[in-house]
Formats: sequence, structure tokens, C-alpha cells
Amino acid sequence: MTHLPRHAEILKILSLLRNVSVGDFAQRLAVSEVTIRKDLAQLEDMGCLIRTRGGAQIAEDIRVLKTMDVRLKERMEVKEAIARKARELVRDGETVYLDAGSTCLLLARQLTEMNLRVVTNSIDVMAVLGASPGISLISLGGTYRREAGSFVGPMAIEALRTLQIETCFLGTTGFSHRGAFSSQNLIESQLKQKVLESSGRRIILADSGKYGRQAFSVFARAGDVDILVTDPGFKNAKEFNVFGMEVVIAGIRAEVANPGGTEPDAGARLGDQQDR
Repeated sequence: MTHLPRHAEILKILSLLRNVSVGDFAQRLAVSEVTIRKDLAQLEDMGCLIRTRGGAQIAEDIRVLKTMDVRLKERMEVKEAIARKARELVRDGETVYLDAGSTCLLLARQLTEMNLRVVTNSIDVMAVLGASPGISLISLGGTYRREAGSFVGPMAIEALRTLQIETCFLGTTGFSHRGAFSSQNLIESQLKQKVLESSGRRIILADSGKYGRQAFSVFARAGDVDILVTDPGFKNAKEFNVFGMEVVIAGIRAEVANPGGTEPDAGARLGDQQDR
């Protein structure tokens, strides 16, 4: 994650104290405040912290970070089922946003034969879709987060201002019973918020194992999300329907829970038949 042992010490201190002044860092690490300011600038560029007036605050809990390879191996069959169901929600010819994350990466693998404009901040998604003739691929750019394989920061957010996204697909580290979705990195959460603001239809892909988890930074609440695609392990669809959120269940026999108990649409019924 870091280039210098001192950077690792800075993040260790921040993970414990959350908010630390430049002077406190300098005293603890026995270096000048000028050196600390340079270190903080580099770590902010890497998405590890947020600089504040006179110091810094933690941007992510480095103790629980997992690499993409590790995340892809966790609940693989469930995530693949969610990706297949999410594929049914993609309309040929539209502009979609694919987030950086294991389930969104699996969704990208489902889209290689479609005609789409795909906006993404994920280098892995770009690698999957780069050779697809029907895909017009747009990268946000920005500061590269090696741990997540994603681009974040002000440049990525600024790029969104010129784009109109019809449907976005976002991942999440956890979501609560109140419909709050959270991410492990504060800077990445800021980008997710802007994606939601720029999108006409807002979809989150999350396996049921993430329900009840609370990560470092909340990026969306119930009113910010139109559809949650999850698996049969999630038993709270009716509660989320009350929030006005449609819950799509992906499994061996997929079913759709709609707000107000309405009948699933034709596309959903077709998906059910295909999943049997």
C-alpha cells in the first residue's frame, strides 16, 4: 500500500486515533512538520487519508482491506448469480456505470457481447471489456488505488460532471437494516455518491453476507437507491420495499420482490424461467 515505512506508521496511528495533527505526527515520528505534510499529501493521493486543517483523518480502516483476488474467491457462486441477474437489468444501447468491486467485475464478464457505453473507474473492468467490439469504454481517470484497482479523487469526480449515466451498478462493503450502504474508503465513497447523483437508475449489487455490516463511510441511504440485487439469504425484502427500494433476488429460482407487492414484470419472469 505504501512506499515508506513511515507511511505505514502514519496509517497505523490514524487507524487508532482517526484524526491527528501535523505537530502530533512530527513528534511521534521524530521528523519535521514539512516532511509530515509531504507524507500526508502522498497518502491522500493514494486514497488512504483525508487532509484536514492542520492534520489528517483516516480515509479507510486498513486493518480490514482485502485484495480483489481474495474478494473474488469469497462466496463466488452467489456473486456470479447476482451478476447474472443484474445482466437482465441492462438494456442494449444504454450508458451504464460499473463500479470497482468483485461483483461488478463479474457483471462486466456478462456484458462482453452487448452494445453499450460503459463508464467505469475499475482497471479490471476495463481489461475485461476492452476487446469487446460492441462496448464503447470510458474511463474516469483520477488517482489510482492499487488495493481496489480503481481510480478515485477529484479528477474522477470532475469527469462525471460531463457524463449522463442511464444505469449505474455499484458494490458495497456493507448495508444496514435501515438501508444505509457503506464503503471502506471515504474517498471512494465520495465518488460513489457522485455516481448516484449522475445516474437515472441506481442499482447496488450486494450478497446477503454484507447485510448487517457497517463499513467506514456511508455513501448511500435508502432513498438514494432504486434496486438492490442480492441472494436468497437476504430475508428483509419487505422492509426495504417500504423504503421504496426494489429488491431483486438472484438464486436457483430467482424471484423479484416489488414495492407494494406488485407482480414482477415480464423481464423478471423471463429471468425466473432462465434460472430454473
